Amino acid sequence: MATQTNTIAGACVDAGGSALGMPQLCAEWMPNQIFWLIVTLIAIFFVMSRIALPRIGAVLAERSGTITNDIAAAEDFKNKAAEAETAYEQALTDARAKAQEIIAKAKAEIQADLDVALQKADAAIAAKAAESETAIGEIRDSAIKNITEVATDTAKELVLALGGTADATTITAAVNARMKG
Repeated sequence: MATQTNTIAGACVDAGGSALGMPQLCAEWMPNQIFWLIVTLIAIFFVMSRIALPRIGAVLAERSGTITNDIAAAEDFKNKAAEAETAYEQALTDARAKAQEIIAKAKAEIQADLDVALQKADAAIAAKAAESETAIGEIRDSAIKNITEVATDTAKELVLALGGTADATTITAAVNARMKG
């Protein structure tokens, strides 16, 4: 009895009211299933078109606006960074030029101080050289005088030692002649 179909209720239901096989595939129920499918699809369409899609569209529009604003801000920051880099390069160039000017000025001042110090040193060296030459001249004159005296005394002693007579004028003339060359 369980396999007998109830002809009153339909070919897809048994005597106990249970479906035979898969109810979705029962040909008698197809028009009812198609009707509810169309009603459900229309309900989903209205819900999606009136509620969900406008919200999704608003979110997409907001994201698009945010992205556009972010891109514009990024471009603005990029331009500001390029301007800052240009200003930095100009400041660096100006600083280098100013440093070169300061270096040149310092070199000029140092060279001027060095020239003054060299002139003072040259003058001091020249004065010392003049004093030294004067002292050397005095020492030379003194040495020549002393050598002449020693040579004269030695010559007198030699002449006397050899048994000759020592004439002071002759010995002085002989020593002076020998000293001149």
